[in-house]
Amino acid sequence: MKAILDAIGHTPLVELRRVVPPGGARIVAKLESTNPTGSMKDRVARAMVDGAVASGKLPQGGTVVEYTAGTTGVSLALICAAQGYRAHFVYSDAFSEEKRYTMRAYGAELTDVSSGGKGITERLIKGMIAKADEISRRPGHWYCDQLNNRDGEAGYHALGDELWEQAGGRVDAFVQAVGTAHSIHGAAHALRNHNRRLHVVAVEPGESAVLSGKPSGSHHIEGIGIGFTPPLWRPAEVNEIIPVPTAEAKAMARRLAREEAIFTGTSTGANILAALQVAQRLGSGATVATIVIDSGLRYLSTDVFRT
Repeated sequence: MKAILDAIGHTPLVELRRVVPPGGARIVAKLESTNPTGSMKDRVARAMVDGAVASGKLPQGGTVVEYTAGTTGVSLALICAAQGYRAHFVYSDAFSEEKRYTMRAYGAELTDVSSGGKGITERLIKGMIAKADEISRRPGHWYCDQLNNRDGEAGYHALGDELWEQAGGRVDAFVQAVGTAHSIHGAAHALRNHNRRLHVVAVEPGESAVLSGKPSGSHHIEGIGIGFTPPLWRPAEVNEIIPVPTAEAKAMARRLAREEAIFTGTSTGANILAALQVAQRLGSGATVATIVIDSGLRYLSTDVFRT
């Protein structure tokens, strides 16, 4: 009999059929919404907590502290509930209420930092980081600090290997949105073990395209685009960066539900838009892989599906 954490990973791979125009490359996507919390972040959360336990940084019965746009927080809350740790996360009104309630359902305590207008900005993220750092100084608390946590990337190695095997041993390009940069680097590392010529494409919000050298701005694609370059970002390992505007990412999320029956969030919409650009360039016979990052159930209170 397996435990709940054994259900993490080995998610299905689906091929897009209707949003893909004729003549382009095949686009396949890992359905990470089938993980226990409905997100790929279950993988990284487990890797970071396991690393802290192995190093002795997280004491038995201790408290995990993190700043989060909600997705990593939900996954960390799952791990804490399953392994007997407490959780205290810093959140904001810039992110969906569904994620707030889900973290609380798993037993997490939340401290809020106001966004001052519900935009995702560098100022907001750095304010959340500062608050999490302050809370983590309490006795028995461990600061996960996902942006600087080097244990996280290994959580996505298996995702890359799964992609390769499920795609039939053919992945020419890998497209993934960037938040911490763990997922793009971790999955690409594994895929490059199979294909050294893999073309790696990063996706970021068009309104805050800092990885592309543009000014930091405010956007509404939850989970990505922190407004500054992630500390663990390695540009030499990425071949291309595609900025995607929030409105277009939201529109694609709606199309995915209606045309592909894939119910997901805005960051996945951004992934698919970028993947379509790459697929058009590569042409038939090639395979472009990307990720369905999470479930659309997390965004029903937002304007993504209120149209």
